[in-house]
Amino acid sequence: MKPQLPCHDDWQNKTVWVTGANQGIGAETANQFQQLGAQVIGFDLHFDSPNDNITQVVLDISNESAIRSICELLIKKHGAVDILVNVAGILHMGSIMELTVEQWTSSFNVNVSGAFHLMRQVIPLMKVNKSGAIVSVSSNANHMPRMSMAAYSASKSALTNLTLVAGIELAKYGIRCNVVSPGSTQTPMQWSLWQDEHGEEETIEGFPKQFKPGIPLGKLATPADIANSVVFLSSSQASHITLQDIVIDGGATLGK
Repeated sequence: MKPQLPCHDDWQNKTVWVTGANQGIGAETANQFQQLGAQVIGFDLHFDSPNDNITQVVLDISNESAIRSICELLIKKHGAVDILVNVAGILHMGSIMELTVEQWTSSFNVNVSGAFHLMRQVIPLMKVNKSGAIVSVSSNANHMPRMSMAAYSASKSALTNLTLVAGIELAKYGIRCNVVSPGSTQTPMQWSLWQDEHGEEETIEGFPKQFKPGIPLGKLATPADIANSVVFLSSSQASHITLQDIVIDGGATLGK
């Protein structure tokens, strides 16, 4: 039998929730799903510009009570959720002794707890339908430690394992849960780390004094590179893929 590629019809009548949808990977992911024909609901603290093709919802995903009330309204209005994509994340740089308790706590509240609370909203609906996909965007920092990224690395590791545990618990319902772990990507978060116009070049070359290797492919990822994999893992083409963590970093973690 000739394999069938996913087509526009695969996404008709599908509802996709994407967090961090204002910019970067989240915005690109939301746009790709919308262009494929899905009904997309994007969440973020704010939106820089309106997008009539996507339902934009202002939401602080670290606020559990706000999540509960807003999601209940959205489910009543739009129905069941077929795909949840956890993209929203924050980065606080600093050594273990430099980080404040507030920075540590907020990293986990946004990067982990937000996904946890949203999963608890959509999982009951997915169980009823005996189908669904959850994809969490983690980081290759989960695979290789990064200096001054204690809060980020630890919270992304927690997000990864939260998603994989969900995959085990939900497999019997036909719900697939996977992780995408990007490396350095052309996003505002990445740009904020650069000190000058040489930031991109230095990131590609690596930082030996920080025990950070460079990128063998010699370039940074684009948001589309990451969104492509998210869409694939959510599609019928990935119907037998679950509990996977796909690293997309141009080889920076050397296959770890």
